[in-house]
Amino acid sequence: MRAGGSAAKRSAGRTGGGFGQEPPSGASAEIDREPDHESVARAIGLRMLAGAPRSRAELAAAMVRKDVPSDVSDAVLDRFTEVGLLDDAEYARMLVRTRQGERGLARRAIGAELRRRGIADEVAGEALSEVDDEDEERAARALVRRRLAATRGLDSQTRARRIFAALGRRGYGGTLISRLVREELAAEGVEADDPVGGLD
Repeated sequence: MRAGGSAAKRSAGRTGGGFGQEPPSGASAEIDREPDHESVARAIGLRMLAGAPRSRAELAAAMVRKDVPSDVSDAVLDRFTEVGLLDDAEYARMLVRTRQGERGLARRAIGAELRRRGIADEVAGEALSEVDDEDEERAARALVRRRLAATRGLDSQTRARRIFAALGRRGYGGTLISRLVREELAAEGVEADDPVGGLD
């Protein structure tokens, strides 16, 4: 009995995972194998685009941070462009629409953001051309009115300073801000020269 059992154990050792046995077909190799650069680049791009639209430069920068070679990232990004996942021109137009229409930013501020996101000057200029002077003034006037409504009860100089600061951060120039503040304060019955003197 014992001899038979020992023989069975020896036989199992030879066939069931002893030191000399080959590993199961491909299992260890699959676990140890590093993902190839193309797969890494594709995964990065798809994950980022699933969260929000992105520019080509933003995706490329993320791939660089993961040590994806530039020729591989270029090929993946070219493929994304071919299938319509990536379109810097449409991305720029979307950014212009949302920043101007929803946040009331001036073209100067939007242009700076487009540059930060790696949009080419020519593409950015074309997208920004969809906003004209009237659009910009309309957005600025709406911001002035909201700020004036929020600061009722304060003195005119304080109100004007806060409006200049708020619209300046959005990229509007002093001349336009000054005119709009004067006009909107005049509509409230405030003397135009008093509140904004020296601010323009």
